[in-house]
This record gives sequence, structure tokens and C-alpha cells, in this order.
Amino acid sequence: MNLKEIINQELKDSMKSGNKIRLETIRSIRALILEFEKSGIGRELSVEEELKMLLSAAKKRKESIEQFRNAGRIELAEKEEAELKIIEEFLPKQLSVEEVTNEIKKIASEIGATTKEDFPKLMPAAVKVLKGKADGKQIKEIVEKILGNN
Repeated sequence: MNLKEIINQELKDSMKSGNKIRLETIRSIRALILEFEKSGIGRELSVEEELKMLLSAAKKRKESIEQFRNAGRIELAEKEEAELKIIEEFLPKQLSVEEVTNEIKKIASEIGATTKEDFPKLMPAAVKVLKGKADGKQIKEIVEKILGNN
């Protein structure tokens, strides 16, 4: 079952359950899929594109949460957090900080990255391996920490 089929089924289930926030979130994901289909590319959505689409939606929610919290709009931040949790259901399981750190250390040893000057080598390699499994901001912080400690 591809993402489009899963989202369509979730949309039906959300309508039946009456969960307004879930329904809105599922509709927003469906809108992204429809936008892709109508873009004129003329092909099916690949797994990588599905992942990219969901990660983008999750990133937008995270940024909104931060902005709403900074502005003191807690009720809006909580709504965005609820939407983010729903989006994360469709993403691959996120790795823990320890798992991400271990993976980055392994990549660093494979490519010989040991100093801060190796950041341009290590960061792209880490993102490639961990895409969808960890937040980009988290990856960057861990890469900087690993290279800074050496």
C-alpha cells in the first residue's frame, strides 16, 4: 500500500471518528499528494518523494511550534504538536540520540573525519544515511559535537 492509499483510508477513518485535528492533518497530507500529481510530472510518487513530502510537513510543524511558543501562543503550539504526532505516524521510526550518535561515529570513522574541517565531508554522508530516521538539526548538532570533541 502506497502513501496515497494509506492517506485515503486514514481520511475515511478520520471522517467517521470525528477527530477534527486528525482529519485536518490527513487532508493537508492528501493536498500535498494531489499537488504533486497535478504538477505535470506524469509519474507515480516514489518512496523517496513521499518521505521528502512528509519530512517537509513535519519540519513546518516544528518551526511553527517554536514560533508559537516564543510568541506565547501555547494553544496554537499544542495544535501544531498534535498535527506533528499524526504526521510522524507515517514517517519511519525515529532513532534515539544515542543511536544517531553511534551511526555518525561509524560514518566518521569510515570516511576518516576527525576535525572540524571535515564537517563538509561528514555532514552530507550522515544526512544521506539518516534521512527520515533523524531530524536534520539533530544530525548537525551531533556531527558538530563529534568533530569538536576530537
